[in-house]
Amino acid sequence: MNVRLTLLAAARNSSRLAERFDDDRPLDAAGWVAAERAIPVFSPLAAAELRYCSPTQRSRETGRVLGLAPLAQVALRDCDMGRWRGRTLEEVMMTEPRDVDEWLADPHSAPHGGEPLITFIQRIGGWLDTRPVDDGTHVLAVTEPSIMRAALVYALKAPPASYWHIDVMPLSTITLTGRPGRWSLHVDGWV
Repeated sequence: MNVRLTLLAAARNSSRLAERFDDDRPLDAAGWVAAERAIPVFSPLAAAELRYCSPTQRSRETGRVLGLAPLAQVALRDCDMGRWRGRTLEEVMMTEPRDVDEWLADPHSAPHGGEPLITFIQRIGGWLDTRPVDDGTHVLAVTEPSIMRAALVYALKAPPASYWHIDVMPLSTITLTGRPGRWSLHVDGWV
């Protein structure tokens, strides 16, 4: 019994340098335009039997623009960044460089007072492992890029430090196939 789970990164809500931790801003103008242009590409995803999204504004808006009608899932919320919430990495680096270094080096640390990276990865993995396991079910989730990174680390049983080496662009997709505890990365071909 295998499930097909497609994760779609929400359209952008800011430039890469202006991204904020635990950001809940709506799509910016460029994000709206990109999502509207992507409608023909992603419209087949509306056939997924189950459609979810992160509770962030940009994930919900991306799902609506693409006509996917996803249901917001609290479990797909971004990593809790504690007192760093709403700040850019650059802003935090200027005031708390040692704490940032600790956070990047140790997946069990949470110098920001929020959720450790390892807990975040396990939470997203728990969501993956509770998806329905009817053979052939297609599940879609419009999420924050961080959710996709955590899902990949969990599914591939990669070391937590791998999280920092995965770059997810807005409106990109990954597909996982399998069942709870046994996920594989599925790469589509163009044949």
